[in-house]
Amino acid sequence: MAEITAALVKELREKTGAGMMDCKKALNEAAGEIEAAIDWLRKKGLAAAAKKSGRVTAEGLVAVASAPNRAAIVEVNAETDFVARNESFQGFAEAVAKAALTAGEDLEKIKEVVLESGRTVAEELTHLIATIGENMSIRRARVLSVPSGVVASYIHSAVRPGLGKIGVLAAIEAPSESEALEILGRQIGMHVAATRPAALDIDSVDPASLERERAVLVEQARASGKPEAIIEKMVDGRIRKFYEEVVLLEQVWVHDGESRVRKVVEKAGAKLNGFERFQLGEGIEKEENDFAAEVAKAAGA
Repeated sequence: MAEITAALVKELREKTGAGMMDCKKALNEAAGEIEAAIDWLRKKGLAAAAKKSGRVTAEGLVAVASAPNRAAIVEVNAETDFVARNESFQGFAEAVAKAALTAGEDLEKIKEVVLESGRTVAEELTHLIATIGENMSIRRARVLSVPSGVVASYIHSAVRPGLGKIGVLAAIEAPSESEALEILGRQIGMHVAATRPAALDIDSVDPASLERERAVLVEQARASGKPEAIIEKMVDGRIRKFYEEVVLLEQVWVHDGESRVRKVVEKAGAKLNGFERFQLGEGIEKEENDFAAEVAKAAGA
């Protein structure tokens, strides 16, 4: 019998999308022949995921999971919103978020976590794809923690606790946990969901983004025909306005329309260490299908 090497198993996994143990078993059954192993997996229904791997997955769910001083947020995608309402898919998204709590943000490490089913996250994903019949993927994960305090989470329009289309984590450092701190964290989450800040503080603003903004503002100011000294002051003022729009701590608190987020956090005797906002499907280019054209094509027109 041919030796079943790790490289052979890896090659079969890449070709079929099946789980590692299933690939190893298939290779043993097929005496190490890749094509025969693929046929074995197909007969068992375990290679169904391979045919779906090229489909765009822009729907799905954002899920959060929490532990003391720590929380995780993940995005798990599917092809249609219909699947996002499937209980098995929802349970899987929850399991992925919990796996991230222990494994961290590395998707490959998350996929290695063994679930209650006895399958790894990667194997469970393949099983779901074969069972439900849609391509699915774990797109991204983020874990935030604080030495003391809370990492609060907020899900906008939750389909069930911890699952929805927009999720936010807010890491708040404070001497101890408290109900008031949890409430503040949830309020920050709601604020972030609504305002979509790009950075936590001024120092965290992307330098390239700042330079692009400054270049635009300089050109706009020069169009006024004013002296360079005046233009410089105009640009400085507009940059401050830019910070108020994109920097979380500089934004106006949406809950009262007056205070700065920075002042609200300071008043609570806390420090905002970080945040993360996941919106389902952001940045994914969705295919726009012409339904009428598809019907015409199917009819042979």
